Amino acid sequence: MANERLESKRWWIAIAAFVMQLCLGTVYAWSVFKKPLMDTHGWSETQTQLTFMLLMGILGLAAAFGGTLVDKKGPRFVATIGGLLFGTGTIIAGLGDQLGNIYLLYLGFGVIAALGNGFGYVTPIATLIRWFPDKRGLVTGLAVMGFGLGAFFMGQIAPKMIVNYQVIDEGGKILSSGVANTFYIWGVIFLILVTGSAQLYKNPPAGWVPAGYSPAKNAVSSADSYKFGEAVKKIQWWMLWGMLFLNVSAGLGLISQLSPISQELYKPLVDTSITGKDLVAILAAAGGAVVAYSAIFNGLGRLFWASVSDKIGRRTVFITMFITQAILYLLVATNVIGSYYLFMIVACYLLACYGGGFATMPAFAADAFGPGYIGKVYGFMLTAWSAAGLLGPFIFAAYKAQALYIASGLLVIGLLIALAYKHPKHKAA
Repeated sequence: MANERLESKRWWIAIAAFVMQLCLGTVYAWSVFKKPLMDTHGWSETQTQLTFMLLMGILGLAAAFGGTLVDKKGPRFVATIGGLLFGTGTIIAGLGDQLGNIYLLYLGFGVIAALGNGFGYVTPIATLIRWFPDKRGLVTGLAVMGFGLGAFFMGQIAPKMIVNYQVIDEGGKILSSGVANTFYIWGVIFLILVTGSAQLYKNPPAGWVPAGYSPAKNAVSSADSYKFGEAVKKIQWWMLWGMLFLNVSAGLGLISQLSPISQELYKPLVDTSITGKDLVAILAAAGGAVVAYSAIFNGLGRLFWASVSDKIGRRTVFITMFITQAILYLLVATNVIGSYYLFMIVACYLLACYGGGFATMPAFAADAFGPGYIGKVYGFMLTAWSAAGLLGPFIFAAYKAQALYIASGLLVIGLLIALAYKHPKHKAA
């Protein structure tokens, strides 16, 4: 009877994890906010992009520190702090727009919300790996699928909210971006949903395993798991770090420019007689549509690739993703893929692979180093996310003409690492 209650409890935790990740993943819709902020305040591309770069950089570092706290303080404590910071930071970001103060935007969205997002992101992953040794790839994929899907809802809802709250003069100049009120509303929603979901988190009892579960002979048990200090001395830890870094760098660079790229491709399809606020609204909706639909695949790709990795192996999944992405980035770069709707299809696949990397890597790390200290072992691996959050968006902002070629090159390097990878020897061997 007790085991049945625990079986039920772990699925409720999985649902709470999905809801939390859904909220946290809305940051991937950043590109729908960028253009209104630039048009309203006259901020440059690089100035505005720095918000997202800070967010991604600090997010990964926060996840690393949060993973350590999860192992020490427990998941409920860390996730609650994450929810409070994420909601509050989003509200402060809104104030930055309202006051026209870019430094408040940096502080709110780029620092405070990023800290909360990192704490919130790593907590359910570390918790679910312990609750689901029998479905490690599937359940982490399910949880982080929410993170990918978050941008779908934000990409669909936020552009309409922004336009609704905008103030534009007769000449088409935006006087008030509409971003502030959008951030205020979502900040409150995050405070409620993220902190509420956190209250369901708890680690399983020591020694508990699901009914009927028998670990594979070559699996690393909790007792034989590598501590962080041991894992980081293994070349395999750094190879996994590198694979995650390269996959995320390419993906985040594309995500940071997804709405502007899509709007440019959609312009030839718009009647030239349409101008002013109507033109802004149409282009914003076109950009938001690509952000939203690709976000669906960012989410579904996490579940798909993670589930497939349970069957064909994590390494094979990464090899497949690296090869196909490298080719597609080249096709976009050479204008073989240059229409709005074809680009939308390709963006959906690229984001499915981007999300698939995040979903597959926790199980990959647990397979290699065991679940016992996975909070810290995988948490610090997310510093790759931080580094990629700086490199990817910077490349796409500073080297627009060459960015897609560079992204393809990064993925080829990732492919070479994946081909060379072999698991470390069993610790107890």
